[in-house]
Amino acid sequence: MELTDPAIFAARRERLRAVMAEQKLPALLVTFAANRYYLSGFELFDSQCNESVGWLVILPNGRDLLMTDARFTDAAKRLWPVEDTLIYGAGKHAAMADVLKGCGVRALGFDPRAVNVFDYDALRAHFELIPASGLVEELRRIKEPAEIELLRAACGLNHRVMRALPDVLTPGISEYEAAWQIERLFREAGAEGLSFPSIVGVNQNAALPHAIPGETKIPREGLVLVDAGCRLHAYCSDQTRTFWVGREPTERFQETKRLVIAAQKAGMQAIRPGAKIADAYHAARKVFEDAGCASQFTHSLGHGIGLETHEGPSLAPRTEGVFQPGMVVTVEPGLYDASWGGIRWEYMVVVTDDGCIAL
Repeated sequence: MELTDPAIFAARRERLRAVMAEQKLPALLVTFAANRYYLSGFELFDSQCNESVGWLVILPNGRDLLMTDARFTDAAKRLWPVEDTLIYGAGKHAAMADVLKGCGVRALGFDPRAVNVFDYDALRAHFELIPASGLVEELRRIKEPAEIELLRAACGLNHRVMRALPDVLTPGISEYEAAWQIERLFREAGAEGLSFPSIVGVNQNAALPHAIPGETKIPREGLVLVDAGCRLHAYCSDQTRTFWVGREPTERFQETKRLVIAAQKAGMQAIRPGAKIADAYHAARKVFEDAGCASQFTHSLGHGIGLETHEGPSLAPRTEGVFQPGMVVTVEPGLYDASWGGIRWEYMVVVTDDGCIAL
């Protein structure tokens, strides 16, 4: 089910080439790992945050250049023509300049958010550098039908894990132990890994939207917020549920959960092609405003999701733009009180021709 057809990646590069032509960009350097993978199928991850496994240069003639170091020579050969591959060593920037200048490239578009100062200084010794932010990310916002199916599969696995959690979240185990059990469930179900470190927050810790699991133990009676996701065939899932452990949940838990789910429904009803992205946030927040608790809603309504857990667009109050068919976003309102806890509820939805549907 994984996307491996070279024609898929080639078609994406052609769409990017058309954008480059509109903006009169002579060439584009792609350094961000997820963008590199989206356009080539080569290595979704860098070795670590300060160590790239390769760059891609998109050229107007279609002879795009893949650059990597010797560790990835064979991996590159499986994907890319040898004649369009540069295996570099310590002199990466000079070697790159020799190849590209041989193709007539004197100016190079780059994303300032994805090139560090060291590389920028080295590159501008050889090229005129032209800032060009977000070109690939704009393409990635609209998912292809095959991408939507991969996201649906990842989300389906997430649903399976969430359904199993009432048997995991038992009194006496710590947040950390619960997080490990969640990861084990994902792995045993076939996930390649987590899409982000699982969030498990017990009672007051659930008031931290991105709580780090610790030694706090699940009580006989109390709430547990779980935000977890997996990576399946390169694509991410992301879901949040808040559970009550014990007998009947308290009146406050039930009312807070009711408000959160009502806000989520209002937000989803505002998601449709042509609707302003910010309006979804405002629709959800109005539920909380009417209930007098909007100050406890402290983050955006959601975000895009795909090869990365957090992609554009952000469902935030100042986000510009409109929803388009094929976007996949999360809808995850929450209410947080440091003295009590928090409740968040999250779906992944795909924008359709006339609204949205939950995956």
